[in-house]
Amino acid sequence: MAPGFNRLYEFGPFQVDQQKLQLWRHGSIVPLPAKAAEILLVLLARSGETVSKEELMQAVWPDSYVEESNLTQNIFLLRKALGETAQDSGYIITIPGKGYRLVAEVRQAGDGETTTAADEVPAPTEPVAVPAAGPPPAGRLRWLWLLGPGLVLIALVAAMVWHRQQRARPQAPPERVMLAVLPFENLTGDPGQEYFSDGMTEEMIAQLGELDPQHLGVIARTSVMHYKNGKPSLDQIGRELGVQYVLEGSVRRDADKVRITAQLIQMKDQSHLWSRRYDRELKSTLALQSEIAQQIAGEIQQALGRDKFALATEPPRRSSTSYEAYDLYLRGRYFWNKRTGDGFQRAIDYFQQAIAKDPGYAQAYAGLADCYVLEAAFSGVPPAELMQKARAAATKALQLDEGLAEAQTSLALITENYDWDWPAAEKAYRRAIELDPNYATAYQWYAEYLTWLGRFDEASRASERARELDPLSLIIAADNGMIFYYSRQYNRAETKLNAVLEMDPTFNRAHAVREVYVEEGKFAEARADIEQCRTLFGMTTYWSSLAYTDGRSGQAAEASHALDELERLNRQQPVNPAVMAWAYAGVRNKDRTLLYLKQAYEQRSNTMTALKVEPAYDFLHGDPRFQDLIHRVGLD
Repeated sequence: MAPGFNRLYEFGPFQVDQQKLQLWRHGSIVPLPAKAAEILLVLLARSGETVSKEELMQAVWPDSYVEESNLTQNIFLLRKALGETAQDSGYIITIPGKGYRLVAEVRQAGDGETTTAADEVPAPTEPVAVPAAGPPPAGRLRWLWLLGPGLVLIALVAAMVWHRQQRARPQAPPERVMLAVLPFENLTGDPGQEYFSDGMTEEMIAQLGELDPQHLGVIARTSVMHYKNGKPSLDQIGRELGVQYVLEGSVRRDADKVRITAQLIQMKDQSHLWSRRYDRELKSTLALQSEIAQQIAGEIQQALGRDKFALATEPPRRSSTSYEAYDLYLRGRYFWNKRTGDGFQRAIDYFQQAIAKDPGYAQAYAGLADCYVLEAAFSGVPPAELMQKARAAATKALQLDEGLAEAQTSLALITENYDWDWPAAEKAYRRAIELDPNYATAYQWYAEYLTWLGRFDEASRASERARELDPLSLIIAADNGMIFYYSRQYNRAETKLNAVLEMDPTFNRAHAVREVYVEEGKFAEARADIEQCRTLFGMTTYWSSLAYTDGRSGQAAEASHALDELERLNRQQPVNPAVMAWAYAGVRNKDRTLLYLKQAYEQRSNTMTALKVEPAYDFLHGDPRFQDLIHRVGLD
């Protein structure tokens, strides 16, 4: 495009200024990295066409070699920007094995329009009274230029005066600021000490999150740990996490001493507001964390220019009075966060050792509860024994500290998934959120609870809150996509789940996109996903998924073969009845589907919670036996 000429693209509620690489919505600029904006321009110029990954990379990075992950990361950020401001409308779709396509009606305005004095204004404005803060609709832009240069000049002058007044006007501080604690660096040179630096990160998140959660939001551990093995620029971190402040730190330790450095950075100008170095005995580490948290809160207050935080009158909750117990607890959380069977077992061992050192350690009991709750969901074994252990641990944690949100959340999930006591579960979730408004998992699991009851609007709001607190969490993003699946908004569900798979193609939950494909009639895509995950999920899930997909697509012979293979495996070793029910739902065999659903009910399977909203079971809703199951689970 020649210098001095501009083009304005419009689609949905969005406008894109090609020359300035700016994305707008309703007069407000939407933050977008430059490379993501360039990708958007390419897709806009070829709206409705499939643009290959190679073409996009050549257009955006013409003179350098970059990994394909750079493209997928920027597509992810672009989708996030559009999704956050357009209620996740799904403008960009992935064409498996080919590239991307922008599916929206695109309008163009401003061909051949000069942009000289207007460059001082953030975007073209309306020609009346006080101009709008952003670009006008295309129709207004066209008739503005037809009315002649005099009116244009008046409009531009008015726009510049208004814009300067806006820049000079003092801006009120945000009602709620967001802060991220980046992973503390382990400077000991010993990889075996990673648990300690990771533990310091987690404790600082917890300490800061308790100060004044109504006004200070703290990004969850899951998201910040994405930056552990390679930190991008602060600009990128700020965009991805949506934070105004970042805390960086490092840890050195030897046998009985620890040195901790920390610095607070303001993102808008990347200025260092505060920096400290602490040399302490290891036994005083717990008090030091509280000291740092209080100092940081004071510095942010000062940066905002007024007393904003209503700081707690008591210091934040201590982890333990025993350093040895605290050290074991950190090791337990380190392995719990791995989300693997072996990780859960090692975490359980460390939490139990911590409890042996300090029998009054509420957080260690909450850690145990979290292990048993997730192990029941991850392992697929009948949940009775694990849920009993989880309930005992969560109850003990609350006896020791009734204000512990983690334990309250674990108890809520047990009450939901195993007891099917929906009023009690909701009360527990609400109590957990009241105790810690910064605890993303409470919002995530509460959103899932609301989904099972068909309260989709409330579920979406709770899920978005979880995403704000933990923006890079794959499980929160995938669960967010599944809300759209259960509410029959399949296009939006597909977009969400594919965005997660672009970040991690092996992420289990996001492969539920195959279920979305089936409802959309995209059986080839569903089958391709099943084959891709053959080794990821195991043979029982493989044959069950094939039976379901082939049955729904009318491939009777193929579905029958898959059912035979699944029954053969079931004779060798009993298969999870929920997996069997899914297979028979595909061929619309009511009797066999209901037989296995009844077995899943008798095992108290957590899959029963989705009965009311699962599209796969829509064909059963007229059957009294199915309605009886829904009643028994308490979902009617």
